[in-house]
Amino acid sequence: MTSPDSPNSPPTLVNRAITSRRPGRWRIADIIDGRALRVKLTAAALDNITNPSAARKGALNLLHGAMFRGRLIAQERLQQGADGLDTARLLAAVQDEVIHALYDFTVTHVHRASNPTEAERLAIVATGGYGRGVMAPSSDTDLLFLRAYKASPHTESVIEYMLYALWDMGLKVGNAFRTPIECVKLAQEDVTIKTSLLDSRYICGDEALVNDMVALFQREAVKGADAQFIADKLAERDARHARIGDARYVVEPNLKEGKGGLRDLQTLYWIVKHMNGGITLEDVMRDGPFTDHEYTVFIRAARFLWTVRCHIHFVTGRAEDRLSFDLQPEIAARMGYRDREGQQGVERFMKRYFLVAKDVGGLTRIIAAKLEAEHKKKPEGLRRFLPVRPPQPLPEAGFLIEAGRINITQDDVMASDPLNMIRLFTIARREQKDIHPSALTVLTRKLRGLNDAVRETPEARSLILDAILGGNDPGPTLRRMNEAGVLGRAIPEFGTIVAQTQFNMYHHYTVDEHTLRAVAIVADLEHGRGGIAPLAHELFASIENRRALYLAMLLHDTGKGKGDQQIAGMKTSRRACERLGLPKEETDLVVWLVGHHLEMSETAQKRDITDPRTVATFAGLVGSLERLRLLYILTVADIKAVGPAVWNAWKGQLLADLYHNTAAALRGGRTDEAGVLSELERRAEDRRAAIIDRLGSLPPLLLELETAYWTGFDADDIAWHAGALAKGGDVVTTRMAPEGGAVALLVSGKDRTGLFADLAGTLVRQGANIVAAQVFTSRGGRIVDVFMLQDIRGLPFGEGDAQRLVTLEKAITAALAGNPPQGGVKSRASRREAAFLVQPSVQIHDDISADYTVVDIAARDRPGLLHEVAEVLAELKLSIHSAHVGSYGERVFDAFYVQSETTAGGHLSKARKETLKERLMAVLSREEPDAPHTPARKLRRSRAVDSF
Repeated sequence: MTSPDSPNSPPTLVNRAITSRRPGRWRIADIIDGRALRVKLTAAALDNITNPSAARKGALNLLHGAMFRGRLIAQERLQQGADGLDTARLLAAVQDEVIHALYDFTVTHVHRASNPTEAERLAIVATGGYGRGVMAPSSDTDLLFLRAYKASPHTESVIEYMLYALWDMGLKVGNAFRTPIECVKLAQEDVTIKTSLLDSRYICGDEALVNDMVALFQREAVKGADAQFIADKLAERDARHARIGDARYVVEPNLKEGKGGLRDLQTLYWIVKHMNGGITLEDVMRDGPFTDHEYTVFIRAARFLWTVRCHIHFVTGRAEDRLSFDLQPEIAARMGYRDREGQQGVERFMKRYFLVAKDVGGLTRIIAAKLEAEHKKKPEGLRRFLPVRPPQPLPEAGFLIEAGRINITQDDVMASDPLNMIRLFTIARREQKDIHPSALTVLTRKLRGLNDAVRETPEARSLILDAILGGNDPGPTLRRMNEAGVLGRAIPEFGTIVAQTQFNMYHHYTVDEHTLRAVAIVADLEHGRGGIAPLAHELFASIENRRALYLAMLLHDTGKGKGDQQIAGMKTSRRACERLGLPKEETDLVVWLVGHHLEMSETAQKRDITDPRTVATFAGLVGSLERLRLLYILTVADIKAVGPAVWNAWKGQLLADLYHNTAAALRGGRTDEAGVLSELERRAEDRRAAIIDRLGSLPPLLLELETAYWTGFDADDIAWHAGALAKGGDVVTTRMAPEGGAVALLVSGKDRTGLFADLAGTLVRQGANIVAAQVFTSRGGRIVDVFMLQDIRGLPFGEGDAQRLVTLEKAITAALAGNPPQGGVKSRASRREAAFLVQPSVQIHDDISADYTVVDIAARDRPGLLHEVAEVLAELKLSIHSAHVGSYGERVFDAFYVQSETTAGGHLSKARKETLKERLMAVLSREEPDAPHTPARKLRRSRAVDSF
């Protein structure tokens, strides 16, 4: 069997090697001796015949003990390797025994009916998940108390006694008390009740009464009602996806309600059971529309998802179904996933999870095709109002339009020509039609035909490139291809990142989902959709290598999980481009873009982009305006596709400034430092002149500032600064940044040692998050500092709350005057953040800037960290020229441009560097949170992955 990590294997569900012997089959009689339990219950009743309260207490102790023993055995078996479906069935069987024994005790020793009348007939029926014979450790126990007709005092007493007993044992019991006729009537009115009864199962009591109810239910509510039930369940599924989120590949999935989760599997089961009947999961699905392989995939998916769910419930002690970051390392370890070279165990586990979710999507398509073939699924959307047209043939042999969707004429269309698997999607794009589920089902079953020999033909190359580049919106086509498994077969390098995750809080999606979103954003930028980064849209008119850009975007993360992602990505992208038949020059360009796709983002966000050496180094790396344009567009799309709220206008401004500074150097023909400095000074002088023309004059303080100030802000920013500084003296003022995304805080006053630390500490105590800081000092010793501020949600600080900004300005004014707020800043990492092991680091560079020492730090993010770092710098007599701070999920990566106040030339001696590093490491390592924990145990943690 092919390993799931093999680059040539399709991204589908396969068995994981078993490293230890799993528990054998169980018998409930070996876990709970029903006869012995009833003997003990009878003894408890007889020993306390005059004391009903004591008899009840004794009985509950016996029942709770039996239930506890059963749950303990189920948990031990799960930890020893039993699958979750087996565990859930054992838990349901234990519950059956306890409820049956409680019922016998109640009707024998508490509310005995020696000769029951018709009104006293009573049966207890399991419904819902419990009715299916599967229970997660913390699931509700859903019971139907079935009576013959009107309620009698006896049956009400029995039910009341049993319910209070079950509640006192700590069970969450959902209950209903109905007649068979009431059950059927409600099932006809409410699909939720109908679904619950579809899963109903006799536990104890009057079995004939239950049989009557089931027969009536099948006759009156099920027979002839397939189409309506299917429509209701699919509508229910769609509403659930809309509520939870319609993306299958969010990195903290809800394994019960999320797309591709347990509820989707159960929906398939309910539909097939309603159509065909059956009792057990295996019975129902074996008689469904699946091939033997697809049936095996379904059962494996059910076992895997149930295993994950049972582990989560046992670990948390509650009905938790979200696979959050704090649980992922623990569940991965419990299920036997270990670290391998290039991938942590938790990442391998989550990849398996998303492959299962993908398989569930494929099974759903197969069911949909079967339903349409049998005309049991109602048309969706506007198609349900349109008259049915006969099939329309298409120019391509083997394809037609049927019911408004692209279908194939016969099942051998894919097998006879595997390239039809790709044509299916390009035809759908051209015709602007959906794809018929029948065609997707056939395609899924023939995917192996899209092999190396087929991929390397000229026609295949042309079709694959057309799928990526054709039309003005490749996103939907590529997503359809990925969902069907075709994209990973057509481009195997992409196939290796399908369902891959990175264990950090920065990325919101799996690698393949992120990549497809990025490609779609490139198309949006090209066609001016969405209002993102107008400069990127303008640049499309100038680029010459559109195909290279799209291919680089599609392949940019194919090196993840293989070591250094940029170096590995260069190898994978070269292999892909050569297979696609690209010319060497174009291949080299794609490889260069993939190998440097992080450079512009890191330079813009972590370096002083007004420093001549920064611009010269970056311009030398890029080498040409064409590469610069392509890299800028790719960088914008890459950041925007990471997740909601990751892209903001401030990042866009930084990237645009770096682009313009670099483009000016490249156009001038000199990318050495002297040439860049000359160009920057020229731009600074032009800006000073333009501002003077615009305002008439400038405050003397601004005229004393260095070149970096004039190239670091645009004309509108400088005009705002000039207006605020015109009155002289200390200045503290704020405004919403014109580009949005943050509030700009301007601070000016007399410089002193530790002032930046005081300002940073004041800001954090006000709840402000500093996303960037630019620090300037005039020749006369006065500062002009500009901070970009957001709140904890990543939104502009104080947006919509003017009073909060007033309070902030007063606090900063006090700090400027030497009265900063006192006291520490409380910080407490959340459970999710505490799941990550973050290794702090400090790097000190003298070669990044000609005038300053650059201090790079990386650490766990927490309130007050910037303030504490600034204090260390102040204590060591280091003045801060600029600070570039950024949060990436659970971590921060900050850079400080500093000068020594005591050393000629501004650079640090080796001894001072060692002292600085030691002091900073002490700060960065402080307040490291404990591992997340439950009341019973600490949970495992995993290393946060450095991947952007």
